[in-house]
Amino acid sequence: MEDAEMFSVDNLIALAVEYYDIIVTWLQTNLFTIESITQLAVVGVLFVLSYMANRSLSPFLDKVFGDRVFYQRIEKTAKAMYLPIIWWLLVFTAWQVAEQLNTPIIFLRMAWTLISLWIAINLFTNMIESQTISRAVRIVLWTGAILNIFGLLTPFLNLLSETTFTFGTTTISILGIITGIATMVVLIYAALFVSGIIDAKLRDAPTVTPSARVLLSKLSRIVLVVLAFLFAISSMGIDLTALAVFGGAIGVGLGFGLQKVVSNFISGVILLLDKSIKPGDVIEISGTYGRINKLAARYTSVISRDGREHLVPNEDIITQPVINWTFSDKKVRRHLPVNVAYSSDLDQVMALMMEAAIETPRVIKNPEPRVLIKGFGDNGVDLELRMWIRDSENGVTNIASDVYLAIWNKFNAAGVEFPFPQRDVHIVSSKGLSDAKEILE
Repeated sequence: MEDAEMFSVDNLIALAVEYYDIIVTWLQTNLFTIESITQLAVVGVLFVLSYMANRSLSPFLDKVFGDRVFYQRIEKTAKAMYLPIIWWLLVFTAWQVAEQLNTPIIFLRMAWTLISLWIAINLFTNMIESQTISRAVRIVLWTGAILNIFGLLTPFLNLLSETTFTFGTTTISILGIITGIATMVVLIYAALFVSGIIDAKLRDAPTVTPSARVLLSKLSRIVLVVLAFLFAISSMGIDLTALAVFGGAIGVGLGFGLQKVVSNFISGVILLLDKSIKPGDVIEISGTYGRINKLAARYTSVISRDGREHLVPNEDIITQPVINWTFSDKKVRRHLPVNVAYSSDLDQVMALMMEAAIETPRVIKNPEPRVLIKGFGDNGVDLELRMWIRDSENGVTNIASDVYLAIWNKFNAAGVEFPFPQRDVHIVSSKGLSDAKEILE
């Protein structure tokens, strides 16, 4: 009841009138004077000079430092800081000169303070990648700074603190909600930053396997983000035990509505734990052949030889047959069938096939290639060249093409004949033709 009376329409109107009178009195006392207008004019002129200097300075610095890697990294932030820094220096100089001449400096000092805030806010918000969050943070900081300048920040915070909402046994103020959201944003960004550092350290650790690296990176990120969320909720004054029912509802929703998402997530964790695949492996699944680029929470990124990136759901890798060409050993053996005519010298043919394989750069020498006689076909002798390669990520079909081309050239140079289907046609006698004609008639 007391809260209702405190925030009745009449009280709010009276409070607004009181703040209005304070603002008008301050403006009449401090702003509408010759000294104040003169200082504001000086600040405006200095802004125009800063703007003109900035237009000349930016191209000059781009020309001098444009090819420097360090400048390229900070170019966006630096260009946003040229104007306020030049303006800040000029206003500070005017402030010092006016102070030496014993003239009023209140607005020069106020302008210098605001420009300092502009520089600090720009530096802080430019580090935030999200434009939406950066803009929201900039609005909040500027609002607080302006209220503080006019002496209204404390009353405004008291108003937000006294405006409360009750949920069951929990009472939350607007100030608590704003503080909790701000805390959550800051802590989540801090958690992501720390997880990025952990991920970088894991990438540099030679003793950590790729699967363990991905698993530890993802677990650290999840744990840090969850802790940041819980701490932010606690800072609002919400009892964490109240989240038990909410967590149960989320569990039911996940069970019924997000079955595939949860299944893919759990499958991804299993893949990381059993180390059946890892980043860098060359796999083949459902006709897709390529190198694993990334193990994500929901999918596995496989880049094929033609540059296409296939996002294969983790559940499919668990439930479908997968050929991992580099699971336990990066060496891969290729089988190339070759057919030669019966009139060929098999010793010479087998030697030429061995030479073709050995002379191909990607074929490894140990174990050495081998040529086997597989059988005697209808048209020729069936041979098979077996050879090993160590870089299956560079393709297993193109190496077969290279070896076949070398075999073709060597066979043609040595006169080895490639067989082709042949049929014998027997022409029957004229008597037989007459008999056949009588039968047909």
